[in-house]
Amino acid sequence: MSISFQKVTKSFDDTVALKNFSFEFKKGQTSVLIGSSGCGKSTLLRLVVGLIKHDSGTILIDNQAPVKSNLPFLRKKIGYVIQEGGLFPHLTTKENVSLMAGYTGWDEKKTNDRMNELIRLTKFREDLLDRYPSELSGGQRQRVSLMRALMLEPEFLLLDEPLGSLDPLIRYDLQEDLKDIFERLGKTVILVTHDLHEAVFFADEIILMREGTIVQKGDINEFLKSPSDPFVTKFINAQRSEINFSNEN
Repeated sequence: MSISFQKVTKSFDDTVALKNFSFEFKKGQTSVLIGSSGCGKSTLLRLVVGLIKHDSGTILIDNQAPVKSNLPFLRKKIGYVIQEGGLFPHLTTKENVSLMAGYTGWDEKKTNDRMNELIRLTKFREDLLDRYPSELSGGQRQRVSLMRALMLEPEFLLLDEPLGSLDPLIRYDLQEDLKDIFERLGKTVILVTHDLHEAVFFADEIILMREGTIVQKGDINEFLKSPSDPFVTKFINAQRSEINFSNEN
């Protein structure tokens, strides 16, 4: 069960967000998209979820093209987490997490059992379930967003800079917990970040993008030892002073 892009192009007016983009996000693998702002990372996730439609090419989710008739079915296979959580401010934590379960017709027992599983998985405090998003910290909101994304036990998990707005200590704790969750669940994960250190920490495979295309893919050693383009070295050097790549040698 994979997500496949075959020569996909997407433009917004005169701006090309993806250009003949081809890649297969493999089952059970954590793929991390990285690159400068505007390179097409978030557009790619929005295409998978069906929030926007591509101009040309083919997208296959578990061998099915996302079209209007099957989008509701495919979306149940996809968990989607965005920066700052994207929670509904008028709903409590419990209501946000259980929203799709109610929409799908789950009964109260099944919903509560799944909620309890997710509370343990994400290390969320049960006494905060009746609080509204404005009453939670940034890290707590992201845990709620993750629980909501995982509620229906999706096969694919998409995360669009989920830790970008958090302070360093909270971000570190969530990174550790997220990596543990990825490994325990074994889902197909696509994570977007602008932070190279974060990409190295999470990725089975890093995909560096520029202007809607792939510049290089692989692990950090390949990027360091065999850069495919001067942009690869430039991108790494821009963050290198802040990062100690333990696997560089």
